[in-house]
Amino acid sequence: MAEVHEPKKRKFGMQAALVIDRPVVLVGMMGVGKTSIGKRLATCLGTPFVDADDEIEKAAGLSITEIFAKFGEAYFRDGERRVIARLIEGAPKVIATGGGAFVNDETRALILARATSIWLNADVQVLADRVSRRNHRPLLKGKDPVTVLTELGQVRNPLYAAANLHIRSDTSPHVRTVENILKALSA
Repeated sequence: MAEVHEPKKRKFGMQAALVIDRPVVLVGMMGVGKTSIGKRLATCLGTPFVDADDEIEKAAGLSITEIFAKFGEAYFRDGERRVIARLIEGAPKVIATGGGAFVNDETRALILARATSIWLNADVQVLADRVSRRNHRPLLKGKDPVTVLTELGQVRNPLYAAANLHIRSDTSPHVRTVENILKALSA
């Protein structure tokens, strides 16, 4: 069973008069803020929040870094696809995905068919600054973040562009990004 973070009292400027009838799935590069923005968005919408990466780790009994090291990326992506398919079921919620989830054809098709997808997009330097704060990303181990993120962006951004909504994430507080998402969802 997915660990669902129940919403706390709403504390942002835009109160949710908005009711969602399907999951809202956040996609985008590592470091764009899917988890932190997702938690705030769920609070505003009065819905639960679920982080797909947390659910993958629980299902596997291993950290994502350990899954990559022991079984490789293909194995991880297959588990990720199955977990996201399970998370989309049930009551509407906000789901944060891993950076590569939307790249998988099956996962992307499922998200596009059964959820409202939101591409959180940021400049490479913003992403690099954010991911450099912690050292837990398997795709960055021992590599230059700007180079890796640039290369990943060239492949992934055209796929992320298929998302229903496109929202910029920058150096401003995440609450501003959440407000922009709420405006887009209500439009």
